[in-house]
Amino acid sequence: MTNRSQNNFYTGAGLDRATVARKQADWLAQRLAAPESRFLAVWRGQFLVASPPEGAETPEGPPVRPVYLDPGSPWWREAATLAPAFLGVEGDVAHFAVDLSSLEEGHPHLLGLGTPTELRTLAHQVDRPTASLLAYVRGLLGWHQRHRFCGVCGTVTEVIEGGHVRRCTNPDCKTLHFPRTDPAVIMLVHDGDRCVMGRQARFGQGMYSTLAGFVEPGESLEEAVAREVMEEAGIQVTDVRYQSSQPWPFPSSLMLGFHARAVTTELKVDLEELEDARWFSRDEVYQASLRRGPLDGSLRLPPADSIARRLIEDWLAGDV
Repeated sequence: MTNRSQNNFYTGAGLDRATVARKQADWLAQRLAAPESRFLAVWRGQFLVASPPEGAETPEGPPVRPVYLDPGSPWWREAATLAPAFLGVEGDVAHFAVDLSSLEEGHPHLLGLGTPTELRTLAHQVDRPTASLLAYVRGLLGWHQRHRFCGVCGTVTEVIEGGHVRRCTNPDCKTLHFPRTDPAVIMLVHDGDRCVMGRQARFGQGMYSTLAGFVEPGESLEEAVAREVMEEAGIQVTDVRYQSSQPWPFPSSLMLGFHARAVTTELKVDLEELEDARWFSRDEVYQASLRRGPLDGSLRLPPADSIARRLIEDWLAGDV
């Protein structure tokens, strides 16, 4: 069976996460010292991008590549806000992420490495496996930034198991904390030849997207789909069908994609959640999918790196 999630952006990094081996301190130490190991540079949630060689720019834009640190340069070990986070192995090569957030903006070491760049900006300038790796790194290091203290007793936590666990340092607590991924449902609701899309005030001009929301405690994914659609758009749905999933580290979600068929069609928009929601015909959506270049005030679809776009395109193709 084909894994449909592999077609989504931010998937397919291809690393073996070595979940058993990374628990072994000696094994990790060997990988940290191995000359072939690779250390990806991160600064305050952004990735350092190497400038292209002079004359390498093309009409399509300059080639870019995330910066990997030279293990022979000891300064980054002093600058790192935590020990390098182990990501996994690819063949015999271990991959780590190094958080250099302690360096102030404009620090000579940063300037010498490259330009800090947001993942959403960088994603479409690298191949899919690289984008997936960067999403993995952003999610993992973002979790570290938000969980420096124990949620049980408030004591500072320490990093263990290659950065995949934080342990409370209070000897009477010692609670283990694991990286968080928050499940969120995202769904394209349709009645056959039309679909519902909404927009938030922060969206760009003319952009509408699929409805979405977080799963609440004690409900199934299907129940979450029906509840969110009712809350945001005021319509009932049936035939809730899972499509695929996508990591979404902005900051720490797993987007679970669905299609659903509308039972009622009168929209009652929750204006606290959405600025607007509308029914769009298949032709309107198809024409929007063909548009490129400057906006002219007409419908604009969500970006290609989102599962929302995948849900829309599958509906257009009749794959629901």
